Amino acid sequence: MKTIAIIPARGGSKRIPEKNIQLFGGLPLLVHSIQYALANSEIIDAIYVSTDDETIKTTALAYGVKVIDRPKALSGDLEPTVSALKHVLESIKSDVENVILLQPTNPLRPDNLLKEAFEVYQKDECESLFTVTRNHQKFGKILDNKFQPFNYSIGQRSQDLEPLFFENGLLYITKASLILEDIIISENAFPFEVNHIFVDVDIDTPEDLEYAEYLFKKTHAKR
Repeated sequence: MKTIAIIPARGGSKRIPEKNIQLFGGLPLLVHSIQYALANSEIIDAIYVSTDDETIKTTALAYGVKVIDRPKALSGDLEPTVSALKHVLESIKSDVENVILLQPTNPLRPDNLLKEAFEVYQKDECESLFTVTRNHQKFGKILDNKFQPFNYSIGQRSQDLEPLFFENGLLYITKASLILEDIIISENAFPFEVNHIFVDVDIDTPEDLEYAEYLFKKTHAKR
């Protein structure tokens, strides 16, 4: 296998119980990332879900993807995502070159995002790539009860701000060899810019889920 997708989906979630199998758009949240991976079969050779939860496992298997049972030791709140990815690679013991990380908490992605990003990843011979979005807000710090602008001067127009970008979580592509070294985003990672309404969706709270449902209904009504 040359390129695989890994969807890490543990069972524990404090803010939204059983978050990864909560219904979203009529399907378990996890399934949206599975379907996205399946729709990109010309790029992805195999799809793996990493989980410690039997219900998530059953759901993933029902959609025809492979499941790697994640040890409890790698399923805690503070465990980094790279641990799950590394465990998958070590478990399947196959010759994998590229890993595509799809987080189930980012269920909405532009249809052509992976195709466009993977073309850049291959053309530029990247060792890793991740999606970013420009932020147009005015940031500052509060020190000694005083506001100190961080990325602008008082009175400066928003359109004149120095460009700042945030990691939006929609997509990550990384060499498998880097993941085995506990790295997802390398120092030379390519920041693939995405400007789309979906970049604001990262489900962590019930309010996030409600907003995502609103966008899902709005965007799919046009199809």
